[in-house]
Amino acid sequence: MAEISDTRPAPAADRGVKTGDGGSPWPALWALVLGFFMILVDSTIVSVATPAIMGHFGADVNLVVWVTSAYLLAYAVPLLITGRLGDRVGPKNLYQAGLVVFTLASLWCGLTGTIEQLIIARVLQGLGASMMTPQTMAVITRIFPADQRGRAMSLWGAVAGIATLVGPIAGGLLIDGPGWQWIFFVNVPVGVLGFVLAGRLVPKLPTHRHRFDWIGVVLSAIGMFCLVFGIQEGQTYDWGMIIGPISVWLLIGAGVVVLVGFVVWQAVNRGEPLVPLSLFGDRNFSLANLGIGAVGFAVTAMGFPLMLFTQVVLGFTPTQSALLMVPMAVMSIVLARFVGRLTDRMHPRYLAGFGTLTVAVSLIWMSRVMIPGVPVWQLLLPITLLGLGSSFMWSPLGTSATRNLPMERAGAGAGVYNTTRQVGSVLGAAGIAALMQSRLATHLPQAADGHSATMGIGTGRLPEALQPGFATAMADSLLLPAAVILIAFVAALFFATPRHLQQR
Repeated sequence: MAEISDTRPAPAADRGVKTGDGGSPWPALWALVLGFFMILVDSTIVSVATPAIMGHFGADVNLVVWVTSAYLLAYAVPLLITGRLGDRVGPKNLYQAGLVVFTLASLWCGLTGTIEQLIIARVLQGLGASMMTPQTMAVITRIFPADQRGRAMSLWGAVAGIATLVGPIAGGLLIDGPGWQWIFFVNVPVGVLGFVLAGRLVPKLPTHRHRFDWIGVVLSAIGMFCLVFGIQEGQTYDWGMIIGPISVWLLIGAGVVVLVGFVVWQAVNRGEPLVPLSLFGDRNFSLANLGIGAVGFAVTAMGFPLMLFTQVVLGFTPTQSALLMVPMAVMSIVLARFVGRLTDRMHPRYLAGFGTLTVAVSLIWMSRVMIPGVPVWQLLLPITLLGLGSSFMWSPLGTSATRNLPMERAGAGAGVYNTTRQVGSVLGAAGIAALMQSRLATHLPQAADGHSATMGIGTGRLPEALQPGFATAMADSLLLPAAVILIAFVAALFFATPRHLQQR
């Protein structure tokens, strides 16, 4: 595959552009990542709240996982067009519009009275998030020079680390205190503040006219829905019929076929495709997308079995479960700036390779100690190692994807990258739900299909006789994200040397 980064210059992309007042680009980025922080906090808070939501609505694991899956699906599907739309109407305008949608949807989530309404409100949250996320990445590409984007991306890493810490702890305190509804209500003041700061600090950048590939939008939406719904609901329907003659496998197969059709349409579209396939002529862009898809899968999937194990088997409160993640978050925060500097100076294959391999080792280690009565310190050790590995993943992958993007394709590239990450997250939530149900059915013979054993989640610790089987099921499930993230490790090994390092 040809490497665009090595064969053609991109002076504008290398230099970046000035902010509206010609000053430092950092205040604009700080304003934007506040909204990004809110999105990440919301995701981690919901993971901690899973047992409480199950108990409140009397729902099973698979239905409550859709509270996350619906959000991720609505987040992922529009990213391609919202990335391109940001190029046309301006990243600032679209970011602020998305922030309004996200904030109002958060208010609805807290006021909802049924699990079905909560899922619908989460869909609207996902739509708002899809409008916001590509704009932060596009702004980094457009206002930071190429040799400084590693430090800018390290801010993303720091934000992710802080969200990992604040989200679960705040969620635990709110769940144990006023109730799980407040994990959504807290977004309202943050959203208002973020809107004001974005209005004052984010510059209006030049726009580029684009035609929208509506056929591509429809194909990608249908394909993703069929694929994810089929995987998510497979175990519920025993991998058989869903409605009449429509089976789980038929739905999954249809999703794959439609997505293949989407790619073919992007290749033959004579107009302006939703995904400019020429972006993938840059080897690092292609490999970074493969890597971030695997990372999205693993990061989303690993939270469910761990939180359920600590609360249902060990009897921890949501706050206690969240506090277990403090070492991981602290490592991510402390190392973010250091890794950002390294990303601007070192080959990304070493940094991303080390990070992804370390995460895989930590997840395997954690799965081996997830047994009833395990001492807390035995969980904290792999969690700390997980934080070390995570610190070395985000910045090298993000900068490798965006460093060589031309200005007029910054939004499209950011949309593709974030779509890939969210597709991985959607599949991670769907895959882990199916695997947890399968392992519960295997390891809990007292509950023929695993469902009756999980209906009591949210009401307290499981009976002692059921704890070993439940713990083994969760430990087995954790091996799935460990295996998937090795895909990111392999992708990192093949990164090409970035242009700014070649010129030294």
